[in-house]
Amino acid sequence: MNILEKIVQTKKAEVEKRKQLYSLELLTQSIYFNTPVVSLSKYLKRKDRFGVIAEFKRQSPSAGIINNDVSVEKTSIGYMQSGASALSILTDDTFFGGKSADLTEARKFNFCPILRKDFIIDEYQIFEARSIGADAILLIAACLEKNRVLDLAKQANDLGLEVLLEVHNEEELNKVNEYVHLVGVNNRDLKTFKTDIQMSRTLYAKMPADAVKISESGISNPQDLAELKQIGFDGFLIGGYFMTQFDPAQTCRTLIRQAWIEYKETINA
Repeated sequence: MNILEKIVQTKKAEVEKRKQLYSLELLTQSIYFNTPVVSLSKYLKRKDRFGVIAEFKRQSPSAGIINNDVSVEKTSIGYMQSGASALSILTDDTFFGGKSADLTEARKFNFCPILRKDFIIDEYQIFEARSIGADAILLIAACLEKNRVLDLAKQANDLGLEVLLEVHNEEELNKVNEYVHLVGVNNRDLKTFKTDIQMSRTLYAKMPADAVKISESGISNPQDLAELKQIGFDGFLIGGYFMTQFDPAQTCRTLIRQAWIEYKETINA
């Protein structure tokens, strides 16, 4: 059993347990459930922002503990003040040390798109995402059948949430459907956890023309950001690189500033 299979198996048990504790009716009573969402797609298209989705995560299966001492409030506000276009908040506890309360705390202090980063396999989790203040959810093609992607994406749309479908190869692009707003190429192999941004370069031309396109994982230098933006990517999900630094927000600010310089030099060359 690889790590992705283990995560999904664990997630199924977790979701069933939460269903017993918090009914759908209770979730819909949250103050966030019917509030207007902020469009991740639109924010990534803004000309005054580079398109960085800055992620908050404490640990990962591949890296272990990354940063358990940072504040959600300070880091999320710092990311947005540094020029990030959106936030991504890990809410998986067992493997990433996250929790739903992290996203809700980020929501309290920021008016920006917030992506719920988790392993979503059940409609219940989409109601959860809406109830904790998320604007968009992640669906991972590698752990969902094509029809399941359709069902979950439609449910998200019905609740007003945008959907980012994450793919790892060309075959998974066949799971994109009319309810998917954004398509992300994860440069990390979820079976080996190795990263290679060549995956984004390879898959870009094969991605749906009308989808908002995101490159995820393994990005840590301005040259790669500038190159991927010139290719045509709209967004860049970066977490591990920021979170390993003493000041994630300052690292985010520096990377975005340098990426703008690289990008402008490239297009003016």
